[in-house]
This record gives sequence, C-alpha cells and structure tokens, in this order.
Amino acid sequence: MPDFRPLNRRLILAELGRTTFALAVFGGTALAMAAEDEENEALAWHRVSFGFVSAYILVRGSEAAIVDTGLPGSEPQIGEGLEAAGLGWDAVRHVVFTHLHPDHIGSSHAVLSLASSAAGYAGEPDLPAVESPRPVTAVADGDDVFGLQVVASPGHTPGHICVLDPGAGVLVAGDAIRSDEGSVIGPNPDFTENMGAAHDSVRKLAGLSYETVLVGHGDPVVGGASGAVAALAAGL
Repeated sequence: MPDFRPLNRRLILAELGRTTFALAVFGGTALAMAAEDEENEALAWHRVSFGFVSAYILVRGSEAAIVDTGLPGSEPQIGEGLEAAGLGWDAVRHVVFTHLHPDHIGSSHAVLSLASSAAGYAGEPDLPAVESPRPVTAVADGDDVFGLQVVASPGHTPGHICVLDPGAGVLVAGDAIRSDEGSVIGPNPDFTENMGAAHDSVRKLAGLSYETVLVGHGDPVVGGASGAVAALAAGL
C-alpha cells in the first residue's frame, strides 16, 4: 500500500473539496488554519513501492508530479497511487527522472503517454536514455520544476539529479543516497559509475536543509533527515 503524507495545511483545504475526512479528524480549528493559508502552495508526497525500488508522487492541490517510473510495466501501480491521492493521470503535469537506470526510467514512455499533459525532465547527460512520446527537457542545478529545486548530484550516474522542496522540507534523492532500517547510507557502489563524485554529491546534499528524504531504495526517512545525511557525509 503506497504511503500518502500531507506536509502542510494547504492540502487540508484541498481535501475538504473531496471528502469530510479532514473535518472529522481535525475539526474546525484545522479548517480555520487551512483557510489562512489558502493562497500558499502545499506539498504532499505519496510513495509507490515496487518492492526493491520506489517512485514518488508529489501533489500540490489538484496537480501532481511523478519522480521516477520504476521498471517496465510499473504504470498500473503508479496509476493506483494517483487514485489513492484522489487524482488521475490528467492531474500529472511533470515527470522527473532522477537518473538513467532502468529501475527508475523503465516505464517512462508508458507514464508520459498516460500523463499526456505532463512534461518530462532529466539531467542532460542521462537524457538520451529516457524513452518518451515527446521531447524531454534537460534540467540543471538550481532549475525549478513544480516549485521543486533541481539539485545536480552526479556520481551514481553522470546526470543524476535530486529535487528539493525547501518549504516543505522534502528531498527526493533518487539513488544519490539510500536508507536501511531507518539509517541513511550512501549509494550502492556496485551500480555507481564514479564513487568519488557520488561522495561529493552526498556532501552537497548534506549542506541543504530538509526534514524528510525520499529515496529510491529503502524506506523514506522522516524527521531529521538532513542531519542524518550530514553524519553520513562526515564519515566519507
């Protein structure tokens, strides 16, 4: 079952348009708080686990971005994740590929075909590996996609990227880092092209601020994530 995590009060207001669940749980106070932030953007994340690897759906109000697409044939599970978030393929406006490995771009063509209004994005060195029904945009360090900051993090692959939402405190890290039993660990050396560059990218990520890190391999680390990455970087 995918995880769906609201990350600020704007999502509560969006949910009130679809269901009474937020009112039942939070009561009138939550509704008033949401109304105060009505003009602010919100982010919620939804994990779609394929077992050994995960994709993520990031939601702002009625629109979504998908980060990575799993192996070939993963699009039905991503569709189920959208449904769990109360959305459909028509809500997807962006599809971000963290890197070129087939467990992350395997369903790129199918997902972009189903999400016909979505733009695709990848780091330029990894771009040629992405199969798509339409051109995919190359992004670089500091670019903005869906209110997410692109963070170039080469090493695992030459064009590896992460995306950061500074306001929500969420980093989607691809394979730049992993997790194991709640601990943050480095990229897998068996599948990393340049470990020196990969370690430099871990140090770069350690200098950013976020509370949650969503990894391709392992469970999300929720709470104190940037501190955990900083501890990892200090030991490299």
